[in-house]
Amino acid sequence: MRVLGFGDNIVDRFLDRGLDYPGGNCVNVAVFARRLGAEAGYLGVFGDDEAGAYLRASIAAEGVDVSRSRVRTGESGVSTLRVEDGERTFLGWNGGGVTVRSPLELTSGLLDYVAGFDLVHSSVYSRSEPQLPKLAGGPALVSFDLSSEDEFRTPGYLDRVCPSADLVLLSCSHLGAEQTRALLAEAIVRGASVALATRGTDGAIVTDGEVTVEADAHLVEDPSAIVDTMGCGDAFLAGFVVSLLGSGWSRRRRPDETALAAALEAGADAAHAQCFVEGAFGRGRPSGEAVAASMW
Repeated sequence: MRVLGFGDNIVDRFLDRGLDYPGGNCVNVAVFARRLGAEAGYLGVFGDDEAGAYLRASIAAEGVDVSRSRVRTGESGVSTLRVEDGERTFLGWNGGGVTVRSPLELTSGLLDYVAGFDLVHSSVYSRSEPQLPKLAGGPALVSFDLSSEDEFRTPGYLDRVCPSADLVLLSCSHLGAEQTRALLAEAIVRGASVALATRGTDGAIVTDGEVTVEADAHLVEDPSAIVDTMGCGDAFLAGFVVSLLGSGWSRRRRPDETALAAALEAGADAAHAQCFVEGAFGRGRPSGEAVAASMW
């Protein structure tokens, strides 16, 4: 199994800890897939600053191939947050830096590289929407994280993304079960092959428009043992797709109910384990008071 993250990377700056951690939705999915036994790569743009070098080195140290990524002049993306009672609270970000301002365009050479993977994953934070039809035209399955914000739930936005997606993920912990099912159904109607909703402690729901499967979350028995919840949704997705790929998922072989149920369990296991990890995948370093202060 080979999984590629295509899009965002960012430094997650925990002000309460005075530490930076490498992260980004597409980075995290690639790293988590690698830790679950898949081969993995990351394709995106790094800033040419010290933070960009830190991000690149941290991802490569996880055994994720970054050789086809680009380094461009400009600052890296930085998000600031703190953890309170195990829950992360985002405080702000610098707009994503050069990674978002100058996203990667998929040339024929890069598309040849992408074709060597079983699945390529991207997200709303990557500015990769114009590249999705190119990905959909290749052999790799395409997954896309639609996050939780209303701006990424409009009919217009779903129409841009869903026709190119074999799987979309929606974060729905703020929605009721019926609202979640309706949103999943809309994603399917607008072109997605499979739609997955994570609902935090309320579990997850997945559908392909014909079969719908629900599963409970794997709760932490002692909430005080939670380190933080950074990356739990990304871990769920990685566990889910690695399980489906292991069952033989491809465009010619859609997952059946048994495979979907097993994938939900694998995702829940991965999300549960992520609760005990600092940052997205560790590799923290002191952030420096002067750098942190410049964000405010």
